[in-house]
Amino acid sequence: MRYIGRVLSNGDDWSTRHSVLTTARRTAALINALADDRPDPTEVADVLRAYGESDPLDLTNRDVTEMRAAAALLRQVFAAEHADDAAATLNRLLHDHTGPLRLTSHGGSTPWHPHLDRDDNAPWGEWLLASSCMALTVLVWDRQRPPGRICASLSCRNVFVTQGSGPERRYCSRRCATRERVAAHRRSHSAERSSDIE
Repeated sequence: MRYIGRVLSNGDDWSTRHSVLTTARRTAALINALADDRPDPTEVADVLRAYGESDPLDLTNRDVTEMRAAAALLRQVFAAEHADDAAATLNRLLHDHTGPLRLTSHGGSTPWHPHLDRDDNAPWGEWLLASSCMALTVLVWDRQRPPGRICASLSCRNVFVTQGSGPERRYCSRRCATRERVAAHRRSHSAERSSDIE
């Protein structure tokens, strides 16, 4: 079944596991996992499991291809520089690729929650696009800024969800930020040595 969450048997709180922020983070993780030319269905399934989907997760190559197309569209939201750009992109995606907003409990197997895909058992690509659009839309609404960014490291290009009201992050991780600082320091140091030689 393609839906966000189910009643979890390991004691996890359903509402926490499937909050807007968690869903947005799952979106970023899937966009990153699907960025390869030929993403491995097993690795994509592992990301889904890490964010609350339970087995069986038998993703086919076709499922992954459809999810990869959805991820490419969603990456545009993370590339938005301003809230207006993110909202325009999300409005286009919502208009072109989702169904009407509806509530579902998947036949009583989950708490009631909203869906934008056309069916509870929609294809994986449609599910990814619809559920991600919903979460990213709420983040733009709540924060009045883009919900995330693309890592500023030219050697990375992963997407990430921005958080809080502090200074805006430029990198997806400390590792990327450190790598870029070290590279900038080396360039600066090399330029100083070159000018000393002249």
